[in-house]
Amino acid sequence: MTPAKLAEAVLAAAHAVLEARGLDRSVLPSETSVERPRNPEHGDYASTLALQVAKKVGLPPREFAAALAGELARTPGIKSVEVAGPGFLNIRLDAAAAGQLACIVVQAGREYGRSDALAG
Repeated sequence: MTPAKLAEAVLAAAHAVLEARGLDRSVLPSETSVERPRNPEHGDYASTLALQVAKKVGLPPREFAAALAGELARTPGIKSVEVAGPGFLNIRLDAAAAGQLACIVVQAGREYGRSDALAG
């Protein structure tokens, strides 16, 4: 699973949580990102989406993060999701998803990560 696909899964999970609770989904950003934590013990990736959105829908960040973690954990390729601190999500990929990313990187070679997104 690539970071972009994981970010899409985080956003889809947030949509599902808000919809299930009858809360305003328009507060969600059109895109989000995931980051590699500095400390590998905190998982493969981390997300701050719960911190960004919770107050906009009137929920405590940890409560929204816990609901988001539960929804996201059902996504194929995700081994576990933990809530940390004020509402960070620490995400671990299962072995197959991590291996898939390694294959993508090897196949892309030097082109992996290149983009024209910021070309002017």
